[in-house]
Amino acid sequence: MPDTPDLPVVRTVAALRETVSGWKRRGFTIGFVPTMGALHEGHLALVREARERSDRVVASVFVNPAQFAAHEDLDAYPRQEAGDAELLAGAGCALLYAPAVEEMYPADATTTISVGAPAEGLEGACRPQMFGGVALVVAKLLNQVQPQVAVFGEKDYQQLIVVRRLVRDLDLPVEIVGSPTVRDGHGLALSSRNAYLTGEQLEVARRLNGVLAEAGARASAGEPVAAIETAARAALLGAGFGHVDYVAVRRAADLGEFPGGTVDGPARVLAAAWLGRTRLIDNMAA
Repeated sequence: MPDTPDLPVVRTVAALRETVSGWKRRGFTIGFVPTMGALHEGHLALVREARERSDRVVASVFVNPAQFAAHEDLDAYPRQEAGDAELLAGAGCALLYAPAVEEMYPADATTTISVGAPAEGLEGACRPQMFGGVALVVAKLLNQVQPQVAVFGEKDYQQLIVVRRLVRDLDLPVEIVGSPTVRDGHGLALSSRNAYLTGEQLEVARRLNGVLAEAGARASAGEPVAAIETAARAALLGAGFGHVDYVAVRRAADLGEFPGGTVDGPARVLAAAWLGRTRLIDNMAA
């Protein structure tokens, strides 16, 4: 895809670093927003957050094969680079980095990253391959862009915690900022996968945030975590979800369990549930 009138596009590490190095020589600070494309208002909110915290914002569009299992929707994942570029330009992005798979993962590459505690359970249990792939691509992207600040959405809350631990453990010189989940007028968290939902499924999906809000209120009131999780799972199934992978009340800082069985500090309620072939995730503070 050629550059849009407002947004240059680079596809190699060399071209990316040439542009970013030039900005840094001029004294500009760099913000970064990694995405897999199919952008919506939630992604654009991340770009605007990065723009407030830096002089120049780089966004990447890369559908990362390392975080998809063989049975998942890698090939079907929506790709719309031209439209994404227009949206990014309107949100204040200064550069789109859109590498090919071969640029990110040379054929003879052998390095992997294994992540521990924050990646265990929840999404890590449902998608065991995912966080190793996320950690690898995020480490590579942060090294390639070398920003001062990178913004990630709280909608993928476990991913945010994993990235923060990755940056801390590897001593990467970047500030990781979590940006609040963007929701539609009914409270449904915006997601690229929402486009897969039928009208009837969309009505059911919009009940997810209400179930999480109720679970969070019960957790804050001191009810036992196990009872809250059981009730929330039943509520989701009663609302019309076909299957619930998990509902969990965890410590907000590291997603560990509350050892006493009740919430005794900042918490997060997290859930993943299916509507047909579409898997939705969401979370809320409690």
